[in-house]
Amino acid sequence: MNFYLTLTFFAVLALMTQSCASSSEKAAAVAPQESLALFDSFSYKGMDDFYTQNTLPDDGSFYNPILPGWYSDPTICTNGEGDYFLATSTFTYFPGVPLFHSRDLVNWKQIGHVLTRESQLVNMNGQHVSGGIFAPALSYNPANKTYYMITTNVGAGNFFVKTQDPFGEWSDPIYVPEVQGIDPAFFFDKDGKGYIVNNDDAPDGKPEYSGHRTVRIVEFDPATDKCVGERKIIVNKGWRPQDKPIWCEGPHIYNIDGTYYLMTAEGGTGDWHSEVIYRGKSPFGPFEPWQGNPILTQRTLDNGRPEPITCAGHADLVQTKEGDWWAVFLACRPLDGRFENLGRETFMMPVKWTDDGWPYMTRGEEVVPMVLNRPGVKREEKVTFGNFSDVDDFDADTLGLQWMTLRTPATDLYSLTSNPGYLTINCADINSSEKVAIPYIGRRVQHHKYEAATRLIFNAGNENQCAGLLVFKDENHQFLLARGRDAKGGCVLLHKIDGKEGEELAKEQLNDSISVLDLKVVSQGKTLDFYYSTDNGAKWQTLATGIDAQYTSTANAGGFTGTTVGPYATNKK
Repeated sequence: MNFYLTLTFFAVLALMTQSCASSSEKAAAVAPQESLALFDSFSYKGMDDFYTQNTLPDDGSFYNPILPGWYSDPTICTNGEGDYFLATSTFTYFPGVPLFHSRDLVNWKQIGHVLTRESQLVNMNGQHVSGGIFAPALSYNPANKTYYMITTNVGAGNFFVKTQDPFGEWSDPIYVPEVQGIDPAFFFDKDGKGYIVNNDDAPDGKPEYSGHRTVRIVEFDPATDKCVGERKIIVNKGWRPQDKPIWCEGPHIYNIDGTYYLMTAEGGTGDWHSEVIYRGKSPFGPFEPWQGNPILTQRTLDNGRPEPITCAGHADLVQTKEGDWWAVFLACRPLDGRFENLGRETFMMPVKWTDDGWPYMTRGEEVVPMVLNRPGVKREEKVTFGNFSDVDDFDADTLGLQWMTLRTPATDLYSLTSNPGYLTINCADINSSEKVAIPYIGRRVQHHKYEAATRLIFNAGNENQCAGLLVFKDENHQFLLARGRDAKGGCVLLHKIDGKEGEELAKEQLNDSISVLDLKVVSQGKTLDFYYSTDNGAKWQTLATGIDAQYTSTANAGGFTGTTVGPYATNKK
């Protein structure tokens, strides 16, 4: 090793040692507080095999999914000047609808959320995790230089918010009670007129079979923010009515060179998911389906193939400033074609065109690629895809954009300022199975293989109190790695939560003189391992290994969200 390499090595070592020491000193400087859990730090690290075994070939390449982890129902729009905005569903999580920005479709940065106030997210209490905000749709109206986001709150109805500055705040909700059903989307035509298209019930509310739905449209006046005239059915059942297609949903309309294209998802959001296309001469149709449909699906492929991508559909299209077309859509990455904890993720692909003017993403046995390239675009150092790490020392006064609470801001349950440098969570008389705001701060699980760890200052005051790491799918499917108390004294425990009595999977007694505890969950993809450390992470002790990860998967639990993980505290087991 030459002199400069030696100098660099010891400089890096000194920085690492100083960082570890400062973190340990910070934790040691604060004593446990009654009924409060103080989280000193939280770290997340992705370790998926695909990314380590398939390095990107050049600076212009990128990985699918572009937003890994639970980022479902993606929607995209552009102002035509090179700015692209992308958003996804959040259901009952707060804040609602994460918003990303890019100038090249490859390098994305989260700039905030669309729904950031309780006035925009009403009636969330009492709703299941998979209730709340369904399938947002972004649109830009060049006539008034305004951005719109329209969506369904299943506890309140269809509404939209708007802004002329997507980097800032959005309006309070404007409800459109004339628009029933779900999955509304705006379409603003070149003449300035607006329309709302959405998924709705069968004609007269009389379905001929389960999953029989319609697509309907109504004119919208941007000057008054009101619907105009009669709503009309433009699709009944789906592109081949004789086959009794199910769930024609997530519709979007595009005016491309004077031809109106209507695109919808079909087949439900599981393995039979797909995207189909129609075209007509006006926004009200009549619309003719392409006989080559579907334009995107993976449903005929063998799920046993390497790195399978399934459930592809619910797409949205965007034309770049350069004139080419791209699609964003949701899909899943199950392990061995069986299950995953990631939920439905956001993928992106270029759009191809047939000689007679039909757009498509996949045909026949074509697979959704996991490595793509956009010519002329250079990948930046910090990206949203691949393996990455994130550490939060909770030194800021507000939560980072990766963090979410459930149903409300929950600021009465946690604080970043009462103990500066720590996330303080109250041991409230609320547990994680209740359909209210809970004392939990979570982030998305974004990799099959990952590590999530936290440093905790806490001593349980009674046998109902505990605090630690929660792996959360929904009210009835969770794992809790926590510090608690039993009849013998302090302990570290692993609890499987099912919304009822649950099951204690492992437990070790812990001396009350130990005030700082590190907790870690390591996902191997199909299994989870749980560890703790009483010496600032110098040595990790095993609490339990080989725990079946399928328990918190959508394949087992159902629902529309993926798994989240983060700090949690309660006074009510």
